[in-house]
This record gives sequence, structure tokens and C-alpha cells, in this order.
Amino acid sequence: VLIASDKKILRHVLLNLLSNAIKFSAEEEKVEVKTEVKSNNLTLCVADNGIGMSPEYQQHLFERFYRVDAHRNRETGGSGLGLSICKHIIDAHGEKIQVISTEGAGSVFSFALPKAK
Repeated sequence: VLIASDKKILRHVLLNLLSNAIKFSAEEEKVEVKTEVKSNNLTLCVADNGIGMSPEYQQHLFERFYRVDAHRNRETGGSGLGLSICKHIIDAHGEKIQVISTEGAGSVFSFALPKAK
């Protein structure tokens, strides 16, 4: 399926989501990437069985410099900009990036991009 996106920009989104999924999951946990073709869109999901997060953190997750747990991020690195940049890129395509997460059970990040015409 061809999508209407610059591959360098899309690569940035996918690498950030995959990096976060790996970073916040235990070594033996799986990270899955799923795609679903809908009428005019391709939906991509990155799912992990990692630490997850509570709803109070999820509402701020895409804000610049926001970190769920500053102590944990000092250990694993990160500036708090990655998800904000991902949101900006997906917004520029006229779409939304979403997260569904359960503390202690993992997270699923998903977004859709328009199919090329």
C-alpha cells in the first residue's frame, strides 16, 4: 500500500515509537507492529507489553518536554520531545496519533496516514 508521506519523516515516527516500546519493556517482552488497510487510510500500531502508564499521564504525553517519570528517563535517556515531534508530524498529515495504555500492562500507539492517490 502506498501512502502519502515523506519516508524520512515517517521513519522518524516509527523509529521513535519502536524505540520507546523497546525502552520501556522488559527484555523478554514482545513489541508488535501492526498495519490495517481501511478505505482511504493505512493505520499503523506499535504495541508493547511494557510498564504502561495511568490515564493522568496519557493526557500530557504528546506535550513538549513532558516525561512520565523524570527519574526513569534519567536512567534511560530522552528529552521529552520524541512523542511531541511524532504528534506534530502526524497532525501535519491531517491525522491524529493516539495511545491506549494500562499501567503495568503496556501501551499501544496508533496513527493513520492517507493512502496515495
